[in-house]
Amino acid sequence: KQILVLGLDGAGKTSVLHSLATNHVKRSLAPTEGFNAICINTEESQMEFLEIGGSESLRSYWKMYLPKVLLLVYVVDSADHARLPVAKQLLHQLIQNNSTLPVVVLANKQDLEGAYCITDIHDALALSDIGDKRKMFLIGTHVAEDGSEISSSMKDAKELIEQLVLEAQ
Repeated sequence: KQILVLGLDGAGKTSVLHSLATNHVKRSLAPTEGFNAICINTEESQMEFLEIGGSESLRSYWKMYLPKVLLLVYVVDSADHARLPVAKQLLHQLIQNNSTLPVVVLANKQDLEGAYCITDIHDALALSDIGDKRKMFLIGTHVAEDGSEISSSMKDAKELIEQLVLEAQ
C-alpha cells in the first residue's frame, strides 16, 4: 500500500519527498516527467511514496492509482495564487468518490513572499466542503536552502503521515 503524492506541476512535490526521505533539503528544479517512487523507513513502519507528475498530460493517471493507496498527500504552491482554483478543482474531483481516504494537504512554499497563509489556503481550496467523515489535515511547509535540515513543519508532516499510515494498515 502506497502513499500517493499529487499536486500541480511546480508545487514542490519532489523537493518535499526528498526532504521527508533524507531529513535534508534538496531542491528539485526539473518537473517530474512521469512517476517518482521513494521508500522511507522509520522505526515503526516502511512508507512507500508514489509521486505522479502534475503536468496536464499526467493528471489522467492520478485517478487510476487512488483506489490502491492508504493516504493522499496533496501539495500546493502557496504563492501561486493564479493556479489555486485549478488545484482546488482537481483535489475535489479526485476525492469525491472516496469519502474515507485520509488527505494531507501541504501548503508548500510558505517562505516565499506573497505566499497565502494557512487560512487563505484552506478557503481557496474549499477544504470545509470536503466532508466530515474524512481525516483531513492542512500543514504549511517550506523547503529552505539546499543541504540544511528540514523545517519543523516538515518534521511534523512526516510524523503525521507516519501516524496515518500506521492507523490505516
